[in-house]
Amino acid sequence: MTKIAIFASGSGSNAERIIEYFKGNAQIEVSLILTNNPEAYVLERAKRLQVPAVIFGREDLMSTDKVLSILKEHEIDFVVLAGFLLLVPGNLVDAYPDRIINIHPALLPKFGGKGMYGDRVHQAVKSAGEAETGISIHYVNKKYDEGEIIFQAKCPVAEEDTPEIVADKVHQLEYQHYPQVIESVINNSIKNL
Repeated sequence: MTKIAIFASGSGSNAERIIEYFKGNAQIEVSLILTNNPEAYVLERAKRLQVPAVIFGREDLMSTDKVLSILKEHEIDFVVLAGFLLLVPGNLVDAYPDRIINIHPALLPKFGGKGMYGDRVHQAVKSAGEAETGISIHYVNKKYDEGEIIFQAKCPVAEEDTPEIVADKVHQLEYQHYPQVIESVINNSIKNL
């Protein structure tokens, strides 16, 4: 059984979709939700879906091995970022080589890096006059949004689209593709996507 931990900082809609996708799967389960935000709605989702959740502080993540110890304690094999806003520190990247993936709401390398998340990304896409945007699923390394890209999916951006409409289109791609890509990466069958 491959045990997944999901890191999320906000609403957790992607986390919920991933949990639902793997419910009843004999090989893969979401075993833990971790958040740095005690107000994050993902905690309500975790409770409702009966997935254990742990809240940690920024210092716990950046300056200690506390978060790594939590992952080890729960026998986590694979880490998924789903709207997690902090940089993953080197001790986690080193402990989980090619076993931490993230989803970014744009076509990297465009519109990535520190501070580029959520609505800021969609606003930047609109401001740049892009004709398309999408999602990028990538391995996590020690820099924001610079890990090797695993998968991308695109959607058109119409001239009249607001950033909110762009966000909705991107969310649909996230929900459609992220769980399957996670499963493919875990099963080492990413080439079959």
